[in-house]
Amino acid sequence: MNTISRGDEGPGPDDASLDKRPREAGAARRLKPKDPASKPWKATAKEWYQKNFVELVLRRKPLPPSKDGRHIPLRPYNERPLVDERRGHPYLSNVIRTSRYTVYDFIPKQLLFQFTRLGNFYFLCVGVPQTIPGLSTTGSYTTILPLLFFVLLTIAKEGYDDWKRHRLDKVENARSATVLRKAGGDWQRGGHWWLGRRAPAASSVRDASEEAHTGYRWATMKWRDLKVGDVIKLARDEDIPADIVLLHANGENGLAYIETMALDGETNLKSKQVSSALEGCGTIEGISQCNAEFVVEDPNPDLFRFEGRVTRDGKTLPLTLNEVVYRGCTLRNTPCAIGLVINTGEECKIRRNANRHPTAKKPALEKIANRVVLSLALFVVCLSVGCSMGYLIWQNQYEQNAWYLENARVPFQEIIIGFAIQFNNVIPLALYVSLEITKIGQMWMLNSDIRMYDEESDTPARCNTNTILENLGQIGYIFSDKTGTLTENVMKFRKLSIAGIAWLHEMDMATDRDEAPTDTKHEAKQEMEQESKEEPKQEAANPPRRSLAASRRGAGVETPIAEGRPSIVISPTTPTAPTFARRSSSHWRSTGRPDHVQPDLNTEDLLEFIRLRPHSDFARRATQYILAMALCHTCLPEVRDGQVDFQAASPDELALVKAAQDLGFLVIQRSAQSVTLHITQDGEMTEKVYEILDVIEFSSKRKRMSIIVRCPDGRIWLLTKGADSVILPRLRMAHLAMRKANEVRQSTELEHELQRRSEAREPRNSFGGRPSLTIKKSIRRQGSAAGPSSARPPASRSVSFEAATKLSMSDDRHPPKLGLRTVSFDYRPRVSHASPSTPATSRSPLDDKFAFLEDPSVSDDAEIFTRCFKHIDDFATEGLRTLLFAHKYLTEKEYQAWKKLHLEAETSLVDRQEQIEATGELIEQSLDLVGASAIEDKLQKGVPETIDRLRRANIKIWMLTGDKRETAINIAHSARICRPGSDLFVLDVAKGNLERQLVNIQEELQVQAEILTAPVAPHTVVVVDGHTLAAIEEPEAVTLRQLFYTLIPSIDSVICCRASPAQKALLVRAIRKSSSHASQPPRSSRAGCLPPPATNPLTLAIGDGANDLAMLSAAHVGVGISGREGLQAARVADYSIAQFRFLSRLLLVHGRWNYVRTARFILATFWKEMFFYLPTELYQRYNGYTGTSLYESWSLTVLNTLFTSLCTIIPGIWEQDLRAETLLAIPELYIFGQRDQGLNFPRYLIWMFGAVAEGALVWSVCWASHGGVSLIVRDNGLFPLGNLVFSIGIMWTNWKLLILDAHYKTWIVIFSWAITSGGWWAWQGFLSGIYSTDVNPYDVRDGLKLRFGQDPVWWLTLLGTLGMLATIELAYRAVKRNLVVMGLWTWGWKWFKRSTWREVFRAPRSGMWPAVQRDGDRDRSSVEEWDVELWQEMEQDPEIRKLLWKMSGEHDDELEDDAAIEVESMHGSGIVGNRTPRMSVEV
Repeated sequence: MNTISRGDEGPGPDDASLDKRPREAGAARRLKPKDPASKPWKATAKEWYQKNFVELVLRRKPLPPSKDGRHIPLRPYNERPLVDERRGHPYLSNVIRTSRYTVYDFIPKQLLFQFTRLGNFYFLCVGVPQTIPGLSTTGSYTTILPLLFFVLLTIAKEGYDDWKRHRLDKVENARSATVLRKAGGDWQRGGHWWLGRRAPAASSVRDASEEAHTGYRWATMKWRDLKVGDVIKLARDEDIPADIVLLHANGENGLAYIETMALDGETNLKSKQVSSALEGCGTIEGISQCNAEFVVEDPNPDLFRFEGRVTRDGKTLPLTLNEVVYRGCTLRNTPCAIGLVINTGEECKIRRNANRHPTAKKPALEKIANRVVLSLALFVVCLSVGCSMGYLIWQNQYEQNAWYLENARVPFQEIIIGFAIQFNNVIPLALYVSLEITKIGQMWMLNSDIRMYDEESDTPARCNTNTILENLGQIGYIFSDKTGTLTENVMKFRKLSIAGIAWLHEMDMATDRDEAPTDTKHEAKQEMEQESKEEPKQEAANPPRRSLAASRRGAGVETPIAEGRPSIVISPTTPTAPTFARRSSSHWRSTGRPDHVQPDLNTEDLLEFIRLRPHSDFARRATQYILAMALCHTCLPEVRDGQVDFQAASPDELALVKAAQDLGFLVIQRSAQSVTLHITQDGEMTEKVYEILDVIEFSSKRKRMSIIVRCPDGRIWLLTKGADSVILPRLRMAHLAMRKANEVRQSTELEHELQRRSEAREPRNSFGGRPSLTIKKSIRRQGSAAGPSSARPPASRSVSFEAATKLSMSDDRHPPKLGLRTVSFDYRPRVSHASPSTPATSRSPLDDKFAFLEDPSVSDDAEIFTRCFKHIDDFATEGLRTLLFAHKYLTEKEYQAWKKLHLEAETSLVDRQEQIEATGELIEQSLDLVGASAIEDKLQKGVPETIDRLRRANIKIWMLTGDKRETAINIAHSARICRPGSDLFVLDVAKGNLERQLVNIQEELQVQAEILTAPVAPHTVVVVDGHTLAAIEEPEAVTLRQLFYTLIPSIDSVICCRASPAQKALLVRAIRKSSSHASQPPRSSRAGCLPPPATNPLTLAIGDGANDLAMLSAAHVGVGISGREGLQAARVADYSIAQFRFLSRLLLVHGRWNYVRTARFILATFWKEMFFYLPTELYQRYNGYTGTSLYESWSLTVLNTLFTSLCTIIPGIWEQDLRAETLLAIPELYIFGQRDQGLNFPRYLIWMFGAVAEGALVWSVCWASHGGVSLIVRDNGLFPLGNLVFSIGIMWTNWKLLILDAHYKTWIVIFSWAITSGGWWAWQGFLSGIYSTDVNPYDVRDGLKLRFGQDPVWWLTLLGTLGMLATIELAYRAVKRNLVVMGLWTWGWKWFKRSTWREVFRAPRSGMWPAVQRDGDRDRSSVEEWDVELWQEMEQDPEIRKLLWKMSGEHDDELEDDAAIEVESMHGSGIVGNRTPRMSVEV
């Protein structure tokens, strides 16, 4: 007996990809992640953790596989729960959990998580010794208690976030299912087999006679109460609650149609059948009498294989994927189905593919913050050691000679610990809590952004995880699902090619315009009125006309459109007569190629020609084509209340049938024996019945479908539709067709190569992308270059930047089509006269635009092949899904001879499916081409523009889908993931040696790099499927894996098709790990003058279904879309949006803002702490290194709470360094976060240097005026000195951070500055009035009122020091601003060279600044390399601001093709003047 236990060895780690069951070809074994860049110590540590902690401490040992799989008897009701032989306990319940914590592990996991944050761990190490009496000079609990408070506050926030996820889990687990139970039973099993709990006995389906006869009934239960072995009943459009084996289905031919979109992303319905051993299980009685036993495989994540068997009455039959339905699927087009539960809860396939119980995500900036904390901790240690050594020196020099300090020595260890405790606040205690408050404000700003609100679905953007908001500004990779994320899963028939003539189908768009809102109709009306003014002659020549299909309104059958998925019941549309004149150009535009000229003729013109020339050769071909669409399908029409609804197994077939209906051929009835059509012509409807003789089904291997019908006139007609690759070899003139197809392919490849070379020579930005602005920079001396006619003074100089913008986002420039001499694809119609065979009197008047349709070339097969294949290529590059239709008529003798062979194949017991396909191959030969179709998989609004914008932001877009390869590539073209000039490489394990394929791709990229003169290679795309990815991830394929992950970083986009959810997550994890260790990609090495990309780009995954949860959890950032596959992704993801188009604003605007805000918050927090505590350290020299604090304790206690909190929190929430319009118009500015320019160690050192310099300056001035023995001050005690330093610190900190540094100054910022500054003086008065009069080093009582408050020296020192600080700061900013405008700021350390200054002072004589004299300084010509200050200056100009607003897409107006920005700065002679840069815009 074969062993079929393919399950895992136990729960082990939660990640499904770590499955280790012992089978050679199992998918889970293939999915075992093995990072090629992983270091041995990591693997060793992981193995130690698994062995000693997980297995030994947590007792979570790997489960051994079952001996022979799961044995599940078929019983109406199991009195006791079935036992899992691997565990020795009942099978897992059907409860699922997407929350991260449970009641038991929340506190331990959170404590571990919080104290792995370096700052918290540092304060824990400082706070514990501080509680020891006698060690601290600042109190025993001043660190540990606030630390615990802040940590518990953060834990409470995390708990609230996870509680929201737990609530969503409860909703999922509380859904209802219909289960077979004992009649009259009141007890229902609980979560454990030894417990019982009363359940509400609500019967959903009840048959009194059957219940009385069998003693069982159908009852409603919660999903969480389902158990392995339960029998459940499913209704149409109901979700599957657990993995089941089908027992009964009452669909056509006993099939159940299943939608697996939420499981694997595929849009086509899959047919499932009941095993022949289970006949009669459609009733309770049949189930109770069926003595069957199922043996199925152990739980595993493999979605594409299933092994099992069923035994009944001693007869054993296999169970395959055709008899099993997984959780996450939906029953469609089937009234009822019954199944037996075999897997529940976390053991279901969809949960085995999920990243179960993921750990909390940390922000990427925390790594840099940890380095900062380490450096400050080292600084505190050095400071403590230095002060302690100073105490030893002072002790030897002074203390031992002072009689009043005799026997007062302090041990060295206590001194050093005391100083460490005193200076521990250099690292702010409230750093993480203040940061959490800041992120809550950032979350509120994101959630309230009206620009990301979808009015149609009433869905705003939502932030579910606010701890990683800054990660949104550092994304380098986007992994996107296809169905429901990029597409709406709504197929629209868009184009057709008949006899080499392309026609556009826009009838559905006319209906959409009729149903559009009033304002949209008004805009359309204005647009058409404008066109009517431009082309009055054409309007007169082509008056509005009524479509023939529109006459069906009087037929008595109305067919309105129903909303919803195409796989559900959808009501096709009946076209109405258009109320507007025909446009000279189509309303439809290709999203993949918006510049592509669309056909002037549409299907309304086609119907008009058929009406005018019904007996012409072209009309006959067109009628055959429409009939082929109406007959060659498996759609089932249903008439309900006078409306026709279609049930389609594929949205493509639904689109074809609806298009046939639009063209007057309505399928009114279809059975296994016949198809009935209502054909409308000239307003008259006729009914025709076509007898179905045979149907040869579509399969992934055949890639085609055929139907044989008997026409009403008795002829036997074979119709075939399928991919061009399988139809061409089966044509009657196959040799000619293949030759013409090769000619077209060669011409297309040549055109592609020339276009690619043209694009390679276009201007590029600093990271190799196509820039938003093409900049031409010239800096010249007035008079020397401009000539004497210039009106400007000779001493002035100008800096001008001319920036020519591209088209708006929806327009993508492409070079014009090439005219090739080998094959001409431009059909020039010739005016043809009436055929001699047709009397002129029988012809209706023919419009001149149809004259070319009577040309003899329309019947030329060679010409038809050439044009048709060119159309197919154009359709594909536009992102449309193409099909070819072919046909032939059979004689009765031919059909009967074939039918005999086909019957033998259908009744064969061995290889029946293969034999059926072989007989189908016999009849599908010598076909005649009917035409080609192009179906649009409708994208969500703004998807191509969003992808184009994100690509210009140096973000690589990957598409991971479970759909087939051809569909994925078409969508990639439509969404502009693939460009018309992209190099497409396909990796396929079925084609042979994968290693050789990878090497060939690398060699081709290298050859291109050597041939092309441009420094940047063309856009490249790699296509890989799930089977190939599984082969790459085989444990023994080490070299293959290294090649793959070395190649991938150099590729612009990757399309992964036929991928399971676990494979999606695996790919995200692999890229997430390898990107941080990968060396600089090969493409970047070709551009030697370009700076390297981000060293550690973050990953973002976006999806809308349950099959995307693992991918969302594996990425640094997970974004869920409230799409057609449900709300699971939106509930669990870190962020949720309603449409993919909002992703650009989420990243480019909020991502940039939050990154800048958080980076500035961290820098400002550390700066102010260093600035405040440095004077205290300098003061130790004058108090004998005793640890006496310069500042009064109460003021020091409330420092970070009352007086320096708003100056960091408010900018952290509201700061906007650049306007949203600028960030959307210039996506290249997003690299600011990718390159860690906001927070890095050099930038941190600069801020710390500034804090040290400013702190030393403040202390020096204050000590000079109030330090020591001063005769000019009224009170030279400790408190006036310390209070002076403290007051200057508070005033300068708030002035610098809120007024000088903040770019976006709102009333909130000004109010915060005013209330903080005023609050400090109020606090001074409060302390002066209530402070104790006891002896104290700090004489606070009445000090401000009676003593130092009346001292003018004290106030002059305060104002003078603030004035000095402001003067230095403003001078620095002025110099920097002018150097930025001149392009000299980036010279950095070159300013310390003598040669640099010589060049600068020689510039007035040469008329050219040194930065412009260097030809190699191309980086400064890229807009993303411009400093933020320059963009801020440009935003002040209203014309530039208006232009950026237009370019941002935040408006409804169209932008001109070209625009120019000119920025001019006036300078003095030699030295930059004081005039503000003047900016002007030319559009």
